[in-house]
Amino acid sequence: MEVISGIGELKALRSCWMRPIGLVPTMGYLHDGHVALVRRAREESKTVVVTIFVNPTQFGPSEDFGCYPRAFERDVSILQAEAVDVVFAPSSAVMYPEGFSTWVEVEGITSRFEGAIRPGHFRGVATVCSKLFNIVDPERAYFGQKDAQQVAVIRKMVQDLNMNLDIEAVPTVREADGLAMSSRNAYLNGPERAAAAVLFRALSAVQEMYRAGCRDMTKMSNCMRRIVGEEKLVELDYAAIVDPASFEVVNSLEHPALAIVAARVGSTRLIDNMPLHV
Repeated sequence: MEVISGIGELKALRSCWMRPIGLVPTMGYLHDGHVALVRRAREESKTVVVTIFVNPTQFGPSEDFGCYPRAFERDVSILQAEAVDVVFAPSSAVMYPEGFSTWVEVEGITSRFEGAIRPGHFRGVATVCSKLFNIVDPERAYFGQKDAQQVAVIRKMVQDLNMNLDIEAVPTVREADGLAMSSRNAYLNGPERAAAAVLFRALSAVQEMYRAGCRDMTKMSNCMRRIVGEEKLVELDYAAIVDPASFEVVNSLEHPALAIVAARVGSTRLIDNMPLHV
């Protein structure tokens, strides 16, 4: 496995890689959710490239960029055990050199939910992903379904800019109590960790309502709010039923829909979602 930090070095080696190339962008501090992405890429690709880059441009001024968990040597060991071919781990100076002034904006979808709560977040996501796609030149890129709005933003960017790759969403990997795996789970103390499982319980309750025949979006959204509200350590940001491509709140459930929820557990902000289907 090669560990590369320079763009020029990676591009020089790229012509020797067997295709198709599968790209797994990460911010490191890897867990089983990331491993699921890598394994999917390994199944479908001749060359697997994993990036480790804590992208400063997708963090707001008051967010956790400085204390975001990092464990580079451990991450490299995990990726080597998964037969990854290349780890690309650039510095911020490499990705955003002096004078950098070009940004990718995806309008519409980024004005809602995560985009409304975290202004500028999706501009940073779209820009760094666009750069990584250009640098690595993969046929496929793999993202976790947990970050469903991010997946929708990236798919829209790829479609609108005619980028020549497929975006694959891999199902969320969960802990035994249903909590979606996330690097930020490391911030949770014992009581907070127990309380955080309420997000999964709320989503599961809505999915059961849907399977039982309920099609009342207001009732389903209120169910999520009520269940999350029962946990005193959890402060709800939003709970809604949305279109998975546009993230607009749906008026009917004749087409695929997504139940989404976001909340603060102590000082830690968590998001989760669940497709509604029979």
